[in-house]
Amino acid sequence: MNRRTFIKGAIALTATAWLNPNNLIDAAEKIFWWQKKGVYQIYPKSFLDTNGSGTGDLRGIIRKLDYIKSLDVGAIWLTPVYPSPMVDNGYDIADYTDIDPRFGTLADFDELVAEAKARNIKIVMDLVFNHSSDRHPWFLESKSSRDNPKADWYIWRDEPTNWRSIFGGSAWQWCEERQQFYLHTFATAQPDLNWENPDVRRALFDAANFWLNRGVGGFRIDAIVYIKKPKIFVDGPADADGTCSVHNMTANTDGILDFLHEFKREVFDGRDIFTVGEANSVKPEDLPDWVGDHGVFDMLFEFSHVNIMFPHGEVWHRAELFKLSDFKRALTDSQLATRDSWYPIYFENHDKPRSVNNFFPHGTDKILAAKALAMILFTLRGTPFIYQGEELGFANVAFDSIDDYDDISSRGQYDLAKADGLGDKEALRFVQKFSRDNARTPMQWDTSRNAGFTSGEPWLPVHEDFATCNADSEARDPDSVLNFYRRLSKFRNSSDVLIRGDYHELYPNSEELFIFTRTLGDKKILTAVNFTTHEVKLPAKIFDGAKKLFGNYPDEKNFLRPTEAVILILD
Repeated sequence: MNRRTFIKGAIALTATAWLNPNNLIDAAEKIFWWQKKGVYQIYPKSFLDTNGSGTGDLRGIIRKLDYIKSLDVGAIWLTPVYPSPMVDNGYDIADYTDIDPRFGTLADFDELVAEAKARNIKIVMDLVFNHSSDRHPWFLESKSSRDNPKADWYIWRDEPTNWRSIFGGSAWQWCEERQQFYLHTFATAQPDLNWENPDVRRALFDAANFWLNRGVGGFRIDAIVYIKKPKIFVDGPADADGTCSVHNMTANTDGILDFLHEFKREVFDGRDIFTVGEANSVKPEDLPDWVGDHGVFDMLFEFSHVNIMFPHGEVWHRAELFKLSDFKRALTDSQLATRDSWYPIYFENHDKPRSVNNFFPHGTDKILAAKALAMILFTLRGTPFIYQGEELGFANVAFDSIDDYDDISSRGQYDLAKADGLGDKEALRFVQKFSRDNARTPMQWDTSRNAGFTSGEPWLPVHEDFATCNADSEARDPDSVLNFYRRLSKFRNSSDVLIRGDYHELYPNSEELFIFTRTLGDKKILTAVNFTTHEVKLPAKIFDGAKKLFGNYPDEKNFLRPTEAVILILD
């Protein structure tokens, strides 16, 4: 039996014998629309350029809505498209209630919302409320004097502490106009807003409601763990360079949940939307305070499974070796902590390297790895988040010089590595492995110039593999990563077991295999993945009495081959 026939047979089995499209999922418990289908994340600057500017735009997203619909998702998450100087590629916002001309107009946005709705897809916006751009009118007024109406809309001090910003360098910047320092958790062009001021909170809540009134289906909330600052600013324990991480000094400060419950009451409550917060450093045991009936968000992006290489903070050149048991433990802890709420499943986003490089050893077959991770993505409990290009098996880039990198964080990490005594090549090697630009190279649509992304000069170089790794070629190949994603997404979205079933991990101490089950009543699905580049014998006869639904190899053995993954129905 060839692979195409096998997969078709598996889907037919699933649809007829095991998965009933008319099942009463909602009868047992309320299941919301954002739990039934996945989310597709778009980095608009790199998605599709329709005017030759070299950067993507909203009309490019409209043009590709049918492509996104083919992945059977229920929402599109857009990274920021607001007016911005683009110091941090849109995460430095100069106006919270408009569209940057680079991306289009409010009319284009309204058309995107309407066209997506016609395809049963909702648009989710990115809120960046920890900081604004230093070009925002609020900050221009705040820095003009110490006694203007917005004087305390930001964090000002006469003396700095030894805090190091997340992008490197001091977290405090001198302002001549006020003769004071302001706090910036990220870039100097991203001053932190003062959430202690109720006028600031009201202005931000009004901005969120502006977009809800235009029909958006929810929000992803950026860097939200930093909004509450300590009452007293003190020096922290210094590293070798004499500074300490601002993250360690400010993340999840006591009282933050009071702010967020107010946010929920004023914006989210009573609306048919979903919210997902970005919350680096929230521990699995704390998730019930953040999500669910008594929490503040519907879901929470926490980073335990994607930051396991950085147990002491995300400094790239101090990364530790990947251990599969740590990765599995992080995922399992989060699955168990959210068994009474909900979890966003993801392996990639605009800030992380490509997953086929990040979680598998060097030399791993990229296509096998992409399909293996897809099988985990769609069978864990929660809402799957697909990042653009992930469904095509995109891999990291490796630019030859730090000057080729656009990402401000990459440059900061490079300088930090050099300051710690690393040479140019070694510092660059860590940038190549972890740079955010790995996820930001232009989308690869076809084999034409610039992979069909733009008729102009792309803002970031297209990956060199675009001739073989592109949407057009993969759409025509039944065994491609893209078509594998399409089948898996439809499978997950029609399965009551995968939407509502319990999660249980098997063999947690294995450094070779990740095996887990999803169980609902007398129905059980098992996912097994070999994370090595060699054959691994199965620790038990788990194939006995099982029906194979999906696999990244066409045939079946009683062991798992390099990077092999399977999804089974167990009797």
